[in-house]
Amino acid sequence: MKLKSIETFTNEFIGFVRVTTEDGAQGWGQVSTYHSDITVQVLHRQVAPWTLGKDIGDLDNLLDTVTDREHKFPGSYLRRAMAGLDTAIWDLRGKLADKPVTALLGGSAGTLRAYASSMRRDIKPTDEAARLKRLMEEKGFDAFKVRAGSEVGRDQDEWPGRTEEIIPTMRKAMGPDIDLLIDANSCYSPERAIEVGHILEDNGFCHYEEPCPYWELEQTKQVTDALDIDVTGGEQDCDLSTWKRMIDMRVVDIVQPDILYLGGISRTMRVVGMAASAGLPVTPHCANLSMVTLFTMHLLRAIPNAGKYLEFSIEGAEYYPWQENLFTRSPYTIEDGKAIVTDEPGWGIEIQPEWLTNSCYQISSAS
Repeated sequence: MKLKSIETFTNEFIGFVRVTTEDGAQGWGQVSTYHSDITVQVLHRQVAPWTLGKDIGDLDNLLDTVTDREHKFPGSYLRRAMAGLDTAIWDLRGKLADKPVTALLGGSAGTLRAYASSMRRDIKPTDEAARLKRLMEEKGFDAFKVRAGSEVGRDQDEWPGRTEEIIPTMRKAMGPDIDLLIDANSCYSPERAIEVGHILEDNGFCHYEEPCPYWELEQTKQVTDALDIDVTGGEQDCDLSTWKRMIDMRVVDIVQPDILYLGGISRTMRVVGMAASAGLPVTPHCANLSMVTLFTMHLLRAIPNAGKYLEFSIEGAEYYPWQENLFTRSPYTIEDGKAIVTDEPGWGIEIQPEWLTNSCYQISSAS
């Protein structure tokens, strides 16, 4: 099948992608969130010219062609744009096969344990613990992630003492049997990261995410080697050679690719394969309720080295107003702390027509 057109429907925050083949088959995907209006320009200008009119059967080769032809642009925007094409082609394949994408990857419909992921630092630890405890009672979550330090904070806390307060506060509020995770978002030097890590270990936390600047692999490895708690990371990394180096060095205990930052399902499956060969689990980053969490759900139901949970953002319209009213029917239902992957073909969703009507539209077509 040859690719006839790539259409985009975008606002500043989200960009949906529709691909159409020469025989009329269609699929929906998404470029990465944040500055999506810029990302779709990259898609039309730097991805479309190398893929329109080309056969989409060998998706890895098609994406590698884009990477090769755009070798002067090895960074994040190109990968975020490629992800829109990739995820739309996977939807198209699923619809043609009358199977969910997870089945095409070797998995099946079913449930996934989810952890409730808080994005907030502008909240007192006692208030954070109270709202997460309500979610435990209402939705059945038995794992929660909170934030430490300040984002890329150079060892500074969001306010003095917050990290030392939130760690024991969460454990006391949630009880001894709940899994607790924490994300430092590249805040710390190795010395400070190790100091915080020992506090986490003393309070029974099990997951310590991105403790050092993510691009400083050697710094993160110092932390991993010094602690017993699982150190995790990788969400920002979009270069496959960096992923190989990270995994070969065993920089982290758990790898966390983001499907849309990395360039789509196909490229993420390559990272999954590298991690599996090294005996490392994969718990992808998916920090909002656009399509990225849905993509991750299908992936986790299929891969042999899936981590223990799905990241599930708990932030609603007051924090992410742009993620509201995207779909005619939400694909995100939590029952007893679990998310559900259906057996509907492709991604199993329909984008809200009104949202599409109000978006910025663009099309690139084969000549």
